[in-house]
Amino acid sequence: MSAALTDLRPIRIADLRIHSIAVADPPLRSSYGRHQPYALRTIIELISEDGVIGINETYGGEEPKKALLAVRDQLIGRDAFRVTGFLSSLVEGPSGDRSQTMHVPGENPLDATTRTFAAIEVACLDLIGKTIGQPVCDLIGGRVRDEVPFSAYPFYKHAGGGGEGDDAREDEFGEALTPESLTRQVARMIELYGFKDIKFKAGVLEPDLEIETVKEMRRAFGPDVPIRIDPNSAWTVETSIRVGETLRDELAGGGYLEDPTAGIDGMAAVRRGLIKLGIDTPLASNVAVTCFADIPEAVRHDAVQVILCDHHYWGGMRQVQQLARLCKTFGIGLSMHSNNHLGVSLMGMAHVAAATPHLTYACDTHYPWQTAQDEVVLGGRVPIVNGCVKIPDKPGLGVELDHDQLARLKERYEKCPYRKRDDEAEMRKHVDPGWKRILPRW
Repeated sequence: MSAALTDLRPIRIADLRIHSIAVADPPLRSSYGRHQPYALRTIIELISEDGVIGINETYGGEEPKKALLAVRDQLIGRDAFRVTGFLSSLVEGPSGDRSQTMHVPGENPLDATTRTFAAIEVACLDLIGKTIGQPVCDLIGGRVRDEVPFSAYPFYKHAGGGGEGDDAREDEFGEALTPESLTRQVARMIELYGFKDIKFKAGVLEPDLEIETVKEMRRAFGPDVPIRIDPNSAWTVETSIRVGETLRDELAGGGYLEDPTAGIDGMAAVRRGLIKLGIDTPLASNVAVTCFADIPEAVRHDAVQVILCDHHYWGGMRQVQQLARLCKTFGIGLSMHSNNHLGVSLMGMAHVAAATPHLTYACDTHYPWQTAQDEVVLGGRVPIVNGCVKIPDKPGLGVELDHDQLARLKERYEKCPYRKRDDEAEMRKHVDPGWKRILPRW
């Protein structure tokens, strides 16, 4: 037997540490409402008996923490190479509608076990990679790209940079509640990060104003910058078709219309209506299609031409790769969904995207909305250059934790009153005391 084979041995897990943190978040708007002053995240550390630490970042608040604590004792003493096989039943989750339509990301109880599995899987991969000296993307099949493209992700927003009281942040991008101010926001993002695509969060203002916002962006940035629009199911089928018809030119050339209306049936109706008008603008989804069980119906009705995956709630990196192969088989495009996140999640997205050949659109990212003051990665913010994140020449995810920063973010979590994301409550507090999320609104 060769020396290489005789040197192989398990990587035993000695401990799992779970850190609830709060990160300043600007008052961004969507059809769900308004973001709270803090986004909640969870940082986990998976420590081997040799003292190597694998890390990951996932959704925050009390429920994700409880779910991770519930599996902690099952992990201790197990081999990191085999943990995800042992926990594979979590990926299946409960039966039923996994749709995100009525749930803000991270608050859907039907994908809770899947999110828990994904959190452990990525930490295990980081631990293994750091132990054997290999990047995560090369552990899961090998990279097909060294740089991963991301999109500018503009939002309508109120004035403010996030945080509260003495912890309030500078408002780097300013209020954006008009077509002109939102276009200035995008210009600033492109200046800072070099983005070459735009993913625009809509479903906030009257549809005609949002149409004008897209047209204003096209006038400002030209036809070589693809524009995608996502109203998070705020429109009726009829409004969705009208918007798609009016923006047929602006959404051409690499754009798409994402979750304009609720449900696979609604999306299929929009698709039929647009095709009848001779418009082949792709429809994308990250709320109507959120698990493998959704795909047969979506394909049968031609309801979705692009899926926005998310390794956090699709069940981890290898599930995303499986999804990509299925999408390629059925001629469906693939991008990646984003929620508020720090550099650990950004690197997780980059590694799985680097090892996924069928990535047909630039990925979403909220990263520009978080600040260096809140970054938990040692050495500061992960660079986004020319719209891309480069895979570093380092093992695992390629990042380590700044434990001083982690302690500060944990202290902020303990002091702030937020324990789950509630965009409706924030709307009632600051905008309209009687506001409720209504689908469809227009």
